Amino acid sequence: MDNGLTLVIRFVHGIEEVPVSSIEDRLSPEDALTSGEFSSGTETISRIQASAITSLNDSWGVFSRSRISLLPHQLWVCHRALRKWPVRLMIADDVGLGKTVEAGLILWPLISRGTARRILILTPASLVEQWQYRMRQMFDIRLSIYQPDLDSGKRDFWNIHQQVVASLPTLRLDRNDRHERLLDAPAWDMVIVDEAHHLHADEATGKTLGFQLIEKMQKMGKITSCVLFTATPHRGKDFGFWSLMSLVDDDTFGPSKPRTSMLSKLPNRLIRNCKQKVVDMQGAPLFQPILQFPETFEYSPEETQFYETMTAFISSGKAYASTLSSQGRGQVMLVLIALQKLASSSVAAVRGALRTRLARIQDRASNLRMEADEFVREDDGTDDNDILKRWILDDQKNSLKLMEDEILHLNRLIEAAEHVVVESRIQRVIEIIEERFADESVLLFTEYKATQALVLSALMKRFGEKSVGFINGDGRLREVLFPDGKINSLSMARDLTGDAFNSGAIRFLVSTEAGGEGIDLQVRCHSLIHVDLPWNPMRLHQRVGRVNRFGQRHQVQVASLRNPDTVESLIWSKLEEKLNNIMRALGAAMDEPEDLLQLVLGMTEQKVFDELFQEAKDAPREGFDKWFDQKTQNFGGAEAIDTVISLLGHADGFDLSGLKNVPTADLPDLEPFFLSMLKQNGRRPEVTSEGLTFLTPDAWRNSPAILRKYERSVFRRDVEGKDAQARILGVGHPVIDQALRQAKGFPAKVALVPALNNVLAVFEVFDRVTTGQGQVKRVLIGVEDSPLKPALLNDSEVLSFLNSLEARSTDSAVQPTESAAIDQAHHFIQIGLDLVRSHIAAMKLPFDAPEVECLAVLVPAAP
Repeated sequence: MDNGLTLVIRFVHGIEEVPVSSIEDRLSPEDALTSGEFSSGTETISRIQASAITSLNDSWGVFSRSRISLLPHQLWVCHRALRKWPVRLMIADDVGLGKTVEAGLILWPLISRGTARRILILTPASLVEQWQYRMRQMFDIRLSIYQPDLDSGKRDFWNIHQQVVASLPTLRLDRNDRHERLLDAPAWDMVIVDEAHHLHADEATGKTLGFQLIEKMQKMGKITSCVLFTATPHRGKDFGFWSLMSLVDDDTFGPSKPRTSMLSKLPNRLIRNCKQKVVDMQGAPLFQPILQFPETFEYSPEETQFYETMTAFISSGKAYASTLSSQGRGQVMLVLIALQKLASSSVAAVRGALRTRLARIQDRASNLRMEADEFVREDDGTDDNDILKRWILDDQKNSLKLMEDEILHLNRLIEAAEHVVVESRIQRVIEIIEERFADESVLLFTEYKATQALVLSALMKRFGEKSVGFINGDGRLREVLFPDGKINSLSMARDLTGDAFNSGAIRFLVSTEAGGEGIDLQVRCHSLIHVDLPWNPMRLHQRVGRVNRFGQRHQVQVASLRNPDTVESLIWSKLEEKLNNIMRALGAAMDEPEDLLQLVLGMTEQKVFDELFQEAKDAPREGFDKWFDQKTQNFGGAEAIDTVISLLGHADGFDLSGLKNVPTADLPDLEPFFLSMLKQNGRRPEVTSEGLTFLTPDAWRNSPAILRKYERSVFRRDVEGKDAQARILGVGHPVIDQALRQAKGFPAKVALVPALNNVLAVFEVFDRVTTGQGQVKRVLIGVEDSPLKPALLNDSEVLSFLNSLEARSTDSAVQPTESAAIDQAHHFIQIGLDLVRSHIAAMKLPFDAPEVECLAVLVPAAP
């Protein structure tokens, strides 16, 4: 629209009104062909390459500066997420498929383009530093860690820091007006929540504090885009699942909305990829079935005596609990369950707990005696006081008698435990390592630190003090027996120990559940030993996930220990049988059976397993199977299976059939374009095995972020060293972005290319609707005039073709191979337009009103 001094023009990014003097007229490819105004072949090809690179990266994120090789399912998740803005998704991939990689792939193109400036990532407390480290190491995304002591009115934390990773357990607590400052700050372009199932809502107990915080931020317009990551989206109740989905899209989902309608729209918001379906770029499966090695051991006479005494103590405790009120019974049962769990790990684990309880009861008994003596001394001799005194004293005597009885039992238990000098379980662990895992790195899991100290001591004695490390919740371990006979405490930093294990500096790593959460240990290890078996099968699944994850190059092998003479072993046998039946039922119901165990287990509450193991000792042996079936009737039942199948049937996900759509382009495909651009700017880079060294063209040095010189820069991801991330060139690096900007600004539309055999017309598809804020602005597609029929080339194929083309700068001496070639090229533009338009529907582009325009044409020529 011409307004005299100004023009209203539609550009790629939208509509603007600009001064007439700032506008330069440029010929369309059609006009350039008609007038015979040909451009430099080098410039024209660079312009097309730049557009193809942008098209590819906007849609797939393939040219991000990640330091790890990208996999098809990760690129697919990125492609799926970037189709629309705002991004609103729940990603429920199996554990170990690289959620931090997927998060980085989604974030990097958004950050590079400037779409996402304010980013907030919420994680469990133990994973905050890991997220910060991985985003910096893999994508050069610099996140500030939220620290409560820096969040005050004067410091203005939320306005100063634009990209933050925070502990959800910390942030959800509204202390010192924390939430008021958070909600007063500008809105977040992107909020990512890791382990999002902690944002729970229950019909009876209400919403967790974390759920309430995210919901309030949503309602106040403080979250533009939101991505939730969780491997267990459904925890057994539809109310909780649809409530969680409402945080993604509250217009569509919610516990009170019609289920049928929500299921039909679930694929738009829920993504799930499973290990059985993910592949590498060649289509080979990434994960192999896990090799299971059940191992048994027997108790020594001393251990048998201890466990028999322990069983009697538990039984008497249950009998006593049955005489109490509901509250008192619950408190006693919690203690008994805790002792039973400890005993199933090791004698050492429960011995420490028994000593602690004995000391506390002795202290309470002593205080009770003192109170009773003091009460008697204060007697004033009145009848009323005598009645009250007798009542109180009787109560104190009863309480004291119960304490003294427990003290007697505890002393017997501790005495029996003291006779257990060597634990058979630990001896068997050493035998398994020598028999089955000789010369291999081994990850060992225990539930409790006392058992961890036993394992650590045994490994140091057999394999040397420097061969083993440990990870637990606080990085400290007491009562470790060293090879020289001394008993000391140890401290080890979680990250440093994990690095030492992954590098091969230590052969063995002993971890607790708390220590193993969120750490990758698959670099050199594919062998794992369950030293003890937790009461929840989900824990076993999570343990194995530490090594059976993205980057594992070997088949994972797992050994688990149990004593077949124990009730715990019997329960585990029945549980495994039940789980196998569940998997068969799921496999029969699904077109492609996959490992759905994690979803099923995630739908079962911990108390189900606690009751199962705790009550098993009293269950009748003759009717044990019937008792077990009754206790587990809701575990993995028809309702749970139907729910899992329903979720998977309505979730979007990558499979092998989609591999053909995933581009194989990677960082090396940027190099021909970049070298050409350096040459066109009069720069000749030094190319060595270590990379490119070059002076930055003057035309690119328009920002302090751009250096005058770059050394050993590379177009690959396998770079080591402290400066590795800085050396990687990809989209988002300032010099690459400057090269793309300059190339896309070239006026070149038509070029005569001697190395070309057929006319190549290149088109861009865009959306006529300019109000959309999607990441994908334009999609490039080429049409080649082949002898049989015109062939469509996607952006990746166009880039690959041009990279292989020996383009030479053209001049007036270059002529078409035939006089009719120009007319043919002109005619071919219309053929290409018609072909692309007919193909738009199949491309499933995120455009409301797609339109096509010709970007450039390459015409064969004779030198």
